[in-house]
Amino acid sequence: MTEFNPGIRTVDVTRYITPLREGGSLPAVTEADDGFMYVLKFKGAGQGIKVLIAELIGGELAKLMGLKVPEIVFAELDEAFGRTEPDEEIQDLLKASRGLNLAMHYLQGAFVFDAVVNKVDTTLASTIVWLDCFITNVDRTARNTNMLVWHNEIWLIDHGASLYFQHALSNAAEQAIRPFPSIKDHVLLPFAAKLDEVNAVYSKLITKENIEAVVALIPDVWLEEIFEDVKDKRKVYTDFLLTRLAHSDKFIQEANDARKALI
Repeated sequence: MTEFNPGIRTVDVTRYITPLREGGSLPAVTEADDGFMYVLKFKGAGQGIKVLIAELIGGELAKLMGLKVPEIVFAELDEAFGRTEPDEEIQDLLKASRGLNLAMHYLQGAFVFDAVVNKVDTTLASTIVWLDCFITNVDRTARNTNMLVWHNEIWLIDHGASLYFQHALSNAAEQAIRPFPSIKDHVLLPFAAKLDEVNAVYSKLITKENIEAVVALIPDVWLEEIFEDVKDKRKVYTDFLLTRLAHSDKFIQEANDARKALI
């Protein structure tokens, strides 16, 4: 596991370049005041801020584990941004997303990972599968791998479909200890032959302090908008992740059983 120094820059979005319409929440390629291009995820889209929180936590945990993830930044949309956008749907989205959003560095020239064409070693495959079991990511399938190949390395993108417990908080504790049946559809599961070894490493190396540091990155303004009646909003995420980590043997058994059924 790499040295973990959590901290996220904030950029101001200066230019809307093009929508990525393959994403259900209409993410877009944008340019910011630092001169770089980013894939922007809008808080006014789809399930909104909860998706951004899942993206933030999933991406930062991936980096903690030494996996390749494009730099994550907070992205400010000014009140005036998008007024000249001719597409009415996009203009409505921009208006609903004024304020703090989330973006990832745009990997120009990257191409989509294809398990048939691109090779992946068993340790890397097992690590990615373990992460997705941990954060309950349902969206890394053969149909939509959410992995890019850039400079001959695999980069993970789009963790917005993770942590779906937050959409039904009434039974969060119960959801934290459940296996993860959706892992049977994971694109890398056939190659994940070292799940037990990976579990032995990361179930110990990821600490309570690591998880608290990741959860601390969630902006207060996001938490206030989505959890009006929850007193300790960060504890919701910390408790879920710590409980899930403590029961990692359960979700790894589920993954191993699903893998045996495939091969």
